[in-house]
Amino acid sequence: MLIMKAIRVKLWQDLVNYKKPTSFQLKETYPLPPYSTVIGMIHTLCGFTSYHEMKISIQGKYFSKVNDLATRYEFKNGMTYDATRHQIKVDNYGVSRGISTVELLVDLELLIHIIPEDPALVPVIEKAFKEPIEYPSLGRREDIATIQAVDVVEVEKRKPKENKSVNISDDYNAYVPISLAESNVVRFKSQESSVGRDKLLGTRYLLTEKYERVNHGTEKAPKFFRKWRKKDVIYSSRIFVSKNDVFFLDKDDCLVFIEEEV
Repeated sequence: MLIMKAIRVKLWQDLVNYKKPTSFQLKETYPLPPYSTVIGMIHTLCGFTSYHEMKISIQGKYFSKVNDLATRYEFKNGMTYDATRHQIKVDNYGVSRGISTVELLVDLELLIHIIPEDPALVPVIEKAFKEPIEYPSLGRREDIATIQAVDVVEVEKRKPKENKSVNISDDYNAYVPISLAESNVVRFKSQESSVGRDKLLGTRYLLTEKYERVNHGTEKAPKFFRKWRKKDVIYSSRIFVSKNDVFFLDKDDCLVFIEEEV
């Protein structure tokens, strides 16, 4: 049976926005951080200068949502400063300043499992969270994250202990990869908890995970764009694995939502 080493991190944030890329005037937030946001925080805290492959499991909950005002800066490439329309001058270029609305999650708890492809990075990542080189932030730069617990745990694919089904803990929600959600292993309880009513209950997201810089120009006049690798997930709670099923679990029988290598 394959046993993997994982860093299990519990985080808390007061107010946070994980911006949806398609929202502008009202900067909407995802209910939990996307994979790319978490991976970016890990690389920053570890001081990595190149990308390291890793599996991430994200689950958590928040108390409520509020809207807040924020300053918005807009500029157009190459537009020169015009005192009648721009509030800020940067060299000879003009920047407009206005107001936007930001959606914020309140009192957010996160449980994250990090499984690096290279096992030698486990102590490096553990130390980065226990002794961060700077204050950790997740989401916007000002969204400070309080690290509550850091543990190295073993994750293995097995049946739950004590011969009983395992539910997602502490009323948490999770990002469940679609391949797991469509399997017969991860099950979703309907609100009525009726027999035979298990189905895909939740919100489907296509979340960013990592990107590559692709040149769509020429060698002399390069134009680089980000080509994203994305993960199709179901965001849901009321998730459970039956006592007879085999799933990824840590030592405390916490569900770990990662895909198995094909």
